[in-house]
Amino acid sequence: MAVLSIQSHVVYGCAGNTAAVFPMQRLGHEVWAINTVEFSNHTGYGSWRGKILEADLVLDLVTGLEERGVLKNCEAVLSGYLGDARTGEAIIEAVKKTRLFSPNALYACDPVMGDTGRGFYVKPDIPDMFRDKLISIADIVSPNQFELEALTKTSADSIESAIKAVNILHEKGPSIVLVTSYRDKNGAFGMLASDKTNIYKITTPELPLEESVAGTGDMTCAVFLSRYLETRSLEKTLELCTATVFGILEASYKSPCKNGNMLELKLIEAQEQFVSPSHFFKAEKIK
Repeated sequence: MAVLSIQSHVVYGCAGNTAAVFPMQRLGHEVWAINTVEFSNHTGYGSWRGKILEADLVLDLVTGLEERGVLKNCEAVLSGYLGDARTGEAIIEAVKKTRLFSPNALYACDPVMGDTGRGFYVKPDIPDMFRDKLISIADIVSPNQFELEALTKTSADSIESAIKAVNILHEKGPSIVLVTSYRDKNGAFGMLASDKTNIYKITTPELPLEESVAGTGDMTCAVFLSRYLETRSLEKTLELCTATVFGILEASYKSPCKNGNMLELKLIEAQEQFVSPSHFFKAEKIK
């Protein structure tokens, strides 16, 4: 079975499909990658070359998969950075077409829009595309804390308010909500995951990273989806995903190789963290 991954691509470094495809492959999944943008490097560097790809290309490539007769083998669609809101419409059609041939295929939507401190870094119409259209057809949605607040238009700076925001997302459609990075008023750092019935919190030590590392959210969503397809257990998936992400970030931080002030994920060097994480963090059920 395969995962259809529709998101950005960079030639150098890790972001979008370059942060998501290898982790899923390392965890045993065939991955069909469709790129929404083709950049030389991620935009955090301040300058880059390349272009946003045409939205029609997404549907054209999915149609090609249909013609090969392989969409019946797709167990999940994963989407991330759009580049253009019109690409969101193409993803909606891609999900519909995939489910036509594989009715039980999950759709995991990573609503890439911005981050705490940096704010929005997408075109102004993209948040509405996520909020009004893509979220409603998703089985899994995986915002960071900034994106959770943007999607629900409510504060999430305490566990109580975060739970309220998560429930607002559930009401829009998704059965699973993963908050990929969460910091409460007391400074505790980690992730939250909910399946409407249970909500789990997991915390980790905070690594002394000078700034957020590009591609971390893309990698997190890919690992979470992979592990959930394997276990179908929210608690176990959250624990395995958290351990892997921490292990990769720890290895990346310890690596002496940096490009200026930018730190890139060491996916290849630390790839054993995907299959056999060196850490374990226990998920705490809070509801």
